[in-house]
Amino acid sequence: MTPIMLELLFRSLWETILMTGASGLISLVAGLPLGLALVATARGGIAEKPWLNSLLGAIVNGFRSVPFIILLVALIPLTRLIVGTALGTWAAIVPLAIAATPYYARIAEVSLREVDRGLIDAVRAMGGNRWTIIREVLVPEALPGIISGFTVTLVTLVGASAMAGAIGAGGLGDLAIRYGYQRFETTVMIAVVIVLIILVCGIQWLGDRLVARLDHK
Repeated sequence: MTPIMLELLFRSLWETILMTGASGLISLVAGLPLGLALVATARGGIAEKPWLNSLLGAIVNGFRSVPFIILLVALIPLTRLIVGTALGTWAAIVPLAIAATPYYARIAEVSLREVDRGLIDAVRAMGGNRWTIIREVLVPEALPGIISGFTVTLVTLVGASAMAGAIGAGGLGDLAIRYGYQRFETTVMIAVVIVLIILVCGIQWLGDRLVARLDHK
């Protein structure tokens, strides 16, 4: 590869990391409380409200059922409103975050539901309120699963960010399409694939190591 191609590759890698990291952080901040709300408002939950649980579930399922490439296009007006443009790395973060939030919320919900019911009942018996149960039982006990689910979400976002490159979002996907595919630069395409594999493996490795340190079972 030429020095110019190498520079483009490193710049595209940084754009992919930026898109994945920013949208992943948003999905964590918004998705975890949403997952907690789904668990808490379910039947038998600490704040049982079936109608609210059904509403939240319908919203989450609605967003999850839309293919990302369609959501990407459908959210262009919102993206323009928030960022000022529908093109570029920062613009891609909006649909990526919106797509990842309900996805991560469901993963977090599964981990939170696996918390031993006896621990929750014990805290209740000692006079613990809802926030105490969430802070002292649900989140700490489900933390390995929450981190593991966040790792899966980040890996999914790497693939989605590459897909976003198809409409000018930048990153490795954009580089692969513009140079690897449209200009028949096979070397560029191979380099992008290798970098994506290394990036995904690195994210998964870090996530697995963190989960191993947190899991005391």
